[in-house]
Amino acid sequence: MAQLLKGAPVASEICEKVQDRVSLLRDRGVVPTLATVRVGGNDGDIYYERSALKRCGSLGIETESIVFPENVEESELLDTIHRLNNDSRIHGVLIFRPLPKHIDDQRVRDALSPEKDIDGITDGSLAGVFTGSGRGFCPCTAQSCMEILRYYKIDCTGMRAVVLGRSLVIGKPVSQLLLANNATVTVCHTRTRDISSETRRADIIVAAVGHAHAIGVDHVSPGQIIIDVGTNTGEDGKMCGDADTSLIEPIVHAITPVPGGVGSVTTAVLALHTVEAAERAVCNTNL
Repeated sequence: MAQLLKGAPVASEICEKVQDRVSLLRDRGVVPTLATVRVGGNDGDIYYERSALKRCGSLGIETESIVFPENVEESELLDTIHRLNNDSRIHGVLIFRPLPKHIDDQRVRDALSPEKDIDGITDGSLAGVFTGSGRGFCPCTAQSCMEILRYYKIDCTGMRAVVLGRSLVIGKPVSQLLLANNATVTVCHTRTRDISSETRRADIIVAAVGHAHAIGVDHVSPGQIIIDVGTNTGEDGKMCGDADTSLIEPIVHAITPVPGGVGSVTTAVLALHTVEAAERAVCNTNL
């Protein structure tokens, strides 16, 4: 059976380091603070928001939760983002997306300061990921994939990695992170011909397609490492990933479980980014 690459020990290691850094900041009179901005009552957003606030609170990071009704005016949302940009108490801002259709997503992303964009949604943050400059912050879920590989001592150098999905949230940034770690990367998407032939040749598969059990036995080969980013609802009503774990686990070398894999690391990375934003703010203030 495949090794389960569980997220809990990865998150615990990150949180231990975060807590130490929070203590150092507080000793200097700086309280790392995260603001969350949610529009509407999407169940997935609410679940993640609660998890993020709980994680941050346990680490000594202050939080401010801002919730708007589904029909909020775009101008009101933008005014709030500008306020958070100018509030020196706030070090990181998490905006839940997708936003309602009457709100211009690009305009909202452009409004947020890259220095406070701890989930990598702005063009400035993504530019840092693609250039490798270290400026801005990577999307938390994409970084969580890499944190799991790092924790379990999986060296990507020379490995063939196939990323399923090309979104700016996961697919594109994680492909760049894999490249930065010396993997040879192929990105597959809905227009890719014969995806299974690509995935079977891979050493690492990052599945981020958003469809329950989309990755089956025809897509995998012995010895592979599967990073399953999917969070779907299966026919039985339970959470499941993009990979059909029960069928492919006997074949592959290692796989992240869903739940309990990538998702459980994401809030730890969010807390890490918030602390890093606070540290950068302190450095800039002392210049």
